[in-house]
Amino acid sequence: MIRKNLILSIISFIFVFTAFSQTWVEDVLKDGYEQRYIAMADDYSGNVRSTVVRKISQSKNSKKALLYVHGYNDYFFQRELGDRFVDSCYNFYAVDLRKYGRSLMAGQSKFEVRNMNEYFADIDSALNIIVKEGNKEIILMGHSTGGLTTSYYLAKGEGSRYPIVGLILNSPFLDMNLSSFMENVMVPIVSWYSYISSDTKINQGSSTAYAESLLRKYHGEWDYNTDWKMEISPDVTSGWIGAIHRAQTFLQDGANIKVPILLMHSVRSVSGGKWSPDHNKGDAVLDVEDISKYGKKLGSNILELKVDDGLHDLILSRKPVREALYQRMFRWLKEKGL
Repeated sequence: MIRKNLILSIISFIFVFTAFSQTWVEDVLKDGYEQRYIAMADDYSGNVRSTVVRKISQSKNSKKALLYVHGYNDYFFQRELGDRFVDSCYNFYAVDLRKYGRSLMAGQSKFEVRNMNEYFADIDSALNIIVKEGNKEIILMGHSTGGLTTSYYLAKGEGSRYPIVGLILNSPFLDMNLSSFMENVMVPIVSWYSYISSDTKINQGSSTAYAESLLRKYHGEWDYNTDWKMEISPDVTSGWIGAIHRAQTFLQDGANIKVPILLMHSVRSVSGGKWSPDHNKGDAVLDVEDISKYGKKLGSNILELKVDDGLHDLILSRKPVREALYQRMFRWLKEKGL
């Protein structure tokens, strides 16, 4: 037993050493953004890595940081978000989770996950770097599935060993946006089935409406890598459905997140597979009523912020909308002493 524990300790040290021996290099965003890969233990599909992106505040006395976690079919490209926090004397960090964006490796199935706990190591590695670089207070921020992931992470007590002092949720994915029959019957069946077969493909349709509301070449203001954030959301797997369903069910039963939470979502949801002007004025991905209902169960210190004309990713909304959003977000941080 002693020998086994010694071997496990050595393996753990090797992974930690590998993670921290990587050097920072210029990120694809440039303009002061840097990245480094973090080698992770192999999983059921082979080699795995995550990526940490950072931009450090010019304020040498800054000891506070924000860690951003992206959503599904996504990666960190929201440079304006990072710049706003850096300009406000925060050190900004983001993580591209395993099998997403910068972290994708040859032969991997994009966005594959079978248990949301798989992401805990990615978040831990980023937080370890943030603490090692001298930060004393950390805000977590998650968008969509990243909001589910960060909420689940804290609700499971995984963040207790880090100086996490607040959680900002940008349209968190706390419930499926499906019919009652699909949510109450079919999703639990698929979730159960995922224990038998995790690789069954489930089509998500062929709509480009949300992408059209974001991309500059259509009706939006943004440019991003459409190989990493695809215009048509790809098939998910039964394993992915099972992982999401189990995490959502855990949180819906009532979490007890200790830190203050800023719960942000659009005022309205919009539907339709074909783009219309309404897609640039609402959440075209999730049901905002579900976000409100389940978001308010996450803890006892929650401020709900409803954003008029907000997109699913609120910080990609039209400039007047996001300008007001940033002001309110930083006011909340100030009011909470964060």
